[in-house]
Amino acid sequence: MPPVAILAGGLATRMRPATHKVPKSMLDVAGEPFIAHQLRLLHRERAERVVLCLGYLGEQVRDYVGDGHQFGLEVVYSFDGDKLLGTGGAIVCALPQLGDVFFVLYGDSYLDIAFTPIVSAFRESGAPALMTVYRNEGRWDTSNVLFDGARVVSYDKRAPSPAMRYIDYGLGILTRTALSRWTAGGKFDLADVYATLAAEGQLAGFEVQQRFYEIGTPQGLAETTEYLRSKG
Repeated sequence: MPPVAILAGGLATRMRPATHKVPKSMLDVAGEPFIAHQLRLLHRERAERVVLCLGYLGEQVRDYVGDGHQFGLEVVYSFDGDKLLGTGGAIVCALPQLGDVFFVLYGDSYLDIAFTPIVSAFRESGAPALMTVYRNEGRWDTSNVLFDGARVVSYDKRAPSPAMRYIDYGLGILTRTALSRWTAGGKFDLADVYATLAAEGQLAGFEVQQRFYEIGTPQGLAETTEYLRSKG
């Protein structure tokens, strides 16, 4: 299983005041920090190595997770430094610890799906990157992906078109090659990487049937807490 980068360095402004002194990954969800739920899910899906990309209050996450042995994982860290780099910049910063092929997971997402079929689809696609997508139809958030069943034809978070029925599910596979035009130290979003690759016909897609859960909003936190409690 490829390494997994978790993007958990943002300011989490939509969750203020809860995140004034606690990073989003450390918010209590069903009785323990959210990051614990994420890491156990990754262990279940046979991940071995996780790179936590941290920024705002990231030391709290590092102090809690440590080297990852309590979750059956090897966990290492990549910190943005003096300035936040954005989700794309954080990935480029972490490349020395990620290798040539790796998963990318948002730090506020709980994605209760099988990872192995995604790896198989990526390898079969021949593309330098893959985005998991969900047929959203505007339900959970604004649909922003045009998907043809194999490739992401278009991806636009800022100005989505009415033709877009899918949404970025929150889990991707990237290669070092896919990021070759972006330089270390720059601030940019992963969304810009995906949008560029899609426009060039270089972004494979994998449709997921299970809805996603997230803790990026108060409503999402409540739904995720209920879901995880129901799983025991």
